[in-house]
Amino acid sequence: MKKLGILGSTGSIGTQALEVIDVLLNQFQIIYLTANNNIELLIKQAEKYNPKFICIGNSELKDKLKISLKNKDIEIFYGREGLLEISSCNEVDICLNALVGASGMEPTINALEGRVDIALSNKESMVMAGDFITQLKQKNNCKIFPVDSEHSAIWQCIVGENNKDIKKLILTGSGGPFRTRDYSTFNNVTVDEALAHPNWEMGRKISIDSATMMNKGLEVIEAKWLFDIPSNAIDIIIHPQSIIHSMVEFKDSSIKAQLGVPDMKVPIQYALTYPKHIESDWETLNLAEIGTLTFEKPDVVKFKCIKLAYQAINESNSYSVVLNVANDTTVQAFLDKKIKFNDIPRLNELAMETHPNTNSNDLKTIQDLSHWTEKFIKDQL
Repeated sequence: MKKLGILGSTGSIGTQALEVIDVLLNQFQIIYLTANNNIELLIKQAEKYNPKFICIGNSELKDKLKISLKNKDIEIFYGREGLLEISSCNEVDICLNALVGASGMEPTINALEGRVDIALSNKESMVMAGDFITQLKQKNNCKIFPVDSEHSAIWQCIVGENNKDIKKLILTGSGGPFRTRDYSTFNNVTVDEALAHPNWEMGRKISIDSATMMNKGLEVIEAKWLFDIPSNAIDIIIHPQSIIHSMVEFKDSSIKAQLGVPDMKVPIQYALTYPKHIESDWETLNLAEIGTLTFEKPDVVKFKCIKLAYQAINESNSYSVVLNVANDTTVQAFLDKKIKFNDIPRLNELAMETHPNTNSNDLKTIQDLSHWTEKFIKDQL
């Protein structure tokens, strides 16, 4: 039985992971669960899975949590310090990092320092600290199992292959809710419109990243570090049906693709049960019903965030850190209706152009850049 910890158990990925655990009876023991604000769901999860530890990010909720679980033998952590402490727990075989945004980077590092394998949904970890995390993973002989559907697809395509035979990675993207929308109307985009993804059920932040297509840009940076592939060998193609999750082209011009219905439980399960494809009752793909698969080039004029990501990865290490943190901050500002939709790429670019760039990639430098970027963006609002 594998011992599992879940960072972000009340979010979209975390709740779907627990659905997977429910199907894989007696194969996992939950050691810890964490949430930020959703205390009601965290309490229900704690009562059902009886973890050894739980953490609530909002420290104002700690007393309510203690009272609700007073009859349970569960150690309670709280606040950012509690999250960092629980992420250092080495009593687990695998940590699922389902946290959203830059705040998930340090918990990834903590888990690796504890010599714990990671099922990684937090793409920002690799975007901000890919070089540092890669070195740490190798030093501690740990594994990182991709959870994002695109990176899981690439991973499944290259299992058993020689990386030297890879010519190109091809990341697919649906194009989000504004693929066909006229660019001249982008300043009028509402929060509700941006959250309405046509294919996937995702959290609010990731949904906005899909609408700006920043998610694809961040995935390019993440793929570089996960698969040790240069950015000029990573392409993006728009595939509105979201059936092909990504592809790999080899030097002999053959291409392998991983297909499936748009259901995150499939890549979550593979990350947790690798190298097995365990039978499940998830919805299966019927290509005859789908009928047609189509592809388009991404429009980097409409979706400038893609261009910014390629720029970041080709500059010094600090560019990716600044882009990631700037995007976290601008997306939240858009969700809070403080800025317009087009301000997201504009402010992200401004932060990249203005920041004190450096090639240093140690944790302190990353943290200092993160603080600088967050303050810089908030000063522009």
